Amino acid sequence: MKRIFLCVLALATSACAADFQAGVARVNITPPLPYWLSGYASRTNPSTEVRHELFAKALALADDRGGKAVIVTADIIGFSRELSDSIAERVAKQHGLQRSQLLFNFSHTHYGPVVGSNLSVMYIFDAAEKERVVRYTSKLADSVVALVGAALADLAPAQLACGHGAAGFALNRREKFNAGVKLGENPTGPMDHDVPVLRITAPDGKLRAVLFAYACHGTTLSGKFNEVDGDFGGYAQRALEQAHPGATALHMILCAGDQNPKPRGEYEHVEQHGRELAGAVERVLSGGLKTVRPPIRTAHAIAQLDFAAHTREQFEKEAAGVGVAKPDKFKQRRARVMLAAYDQGQPVRQMPFQIQALRFGTDLALLALSGEVVVEYALRAKREFPGENLTVAGYCNDVSSYLPSQRVLREGGYEPETSMIYYGQPGPFSEKVEEQIFAVIHRVMKQAGAGK
Repeated sequence: MKRIFLCVLALATSACAADFQAGVARVNITPPLPYWLSGYASRTNPSTEVRHELFAKALALADDRGGKAVIVTADIIGFSRELSDSIAERVAKQHGLQRSQLLFNFSHTHYGPVVGSNLSVMYIFDAAEKERVVRYTSKLADSVVALVGAALADLAPAQLACGHGAAGFALNRREKFNAGVKLGENPTGPMDHDVPVLRITAPDGKLRAVLFAYACHGTTLSGKFNEVDGDFGGYAQRALEQAHPGATALHMILCAGDQNPKPRGEYEHVEQHGRELAGAVERVLSGGLKTVRPPIRTAHAIAQLDFAAHTREQFEKEAAGVGVAKPDKFKQRRARVMLAAYDQGQPVRQMPFQIQALRFGTDLALLALSGEVVVEYALRAKREFPGENLTVAGYCNDVSSYLPSQRVLREGGYEPETSMIYYGQPGPFSEKVEEQIFAVIHRVMKQAGAGK
């Protein structure tokens, strides 16, 4: 009788372990120095030092029913839409992944390299610097395509479990004052301190990987810090991998468009926040986690977001510096980009916006939004899908602008207005942007099996 029981137990354990396969891979993406860092328009020189190396990592997941997904995280500011699409097309050809099965997420560290045309209005490079960016971006694209293949080649039986922790260092940065809104501190503004954790273990219980996330900008230091570094997310990954030899830690950023770390300004704050985030993950790993079961279901769609009305004349005045004592060089660069589009008969009226969903049975759902998404999108999505164990990530697939909520758009300030200059966009979105996005969110979640 005992032997029969042990056989049944072994079969049950084997069946559970066979529900998923998981594979992990990593590649060093530290730029060759000297190299310009992205994120702060105030920088006047390329970086010549590396504080910590940067990595792209991939987690490949497959179920026993043919479902598959690969999540790629990278310690960079983000991809342009063109670069994201190009890499996804190459992955589809070489590795057979559908677009909905491949998800990119960028830590948005402001101490990582300039990548392709992302935030190009910030920089005027000479021919040599342009060529360095082209070479680095080309190598990065090749590395990411190979990285996905390496993670798929590493697939082996695995068990998945998820849980949630909390970290408190993110603070809403939209500070109100008499003249409007400025970048500062708003302790009463919306925030989301959730730390979702996905644990991936081998059938023998050994930790193979941990995917964790948090909604906070990678801006612990100012633009005066000009060394290559992954900020608190990089620190947390290193801490977790040191604590669990052989395991791979992957960090995702959530809807952090209006969330800054506090305190900030010194490197000790990077270490402080990294320790807090890693500690939150460790508490989840050591506590009760919920088993994640198949199937894997994925969906992907494009929402066309409308910009507020604009005219050629306004950009002609902006380019010429009309009406201002000292012309803004960044506005002038943006104006030239917009005028070139007008010259081609294709003024920029809309922006494609990627929305993606990954679902694991009825146990876990990941909603991925492109761009620098403010936290209210995550809070609203969780309200509108109350039956889901839902994680909502921004900075996914491409980072082509900020994404303000309707409230933030009406208030004005950096996220809905000023930032669009650096991203080379014509101006703020129309007031219907939030509803345009949520209409597609509901469609994508339904396609991925929400409520099933």
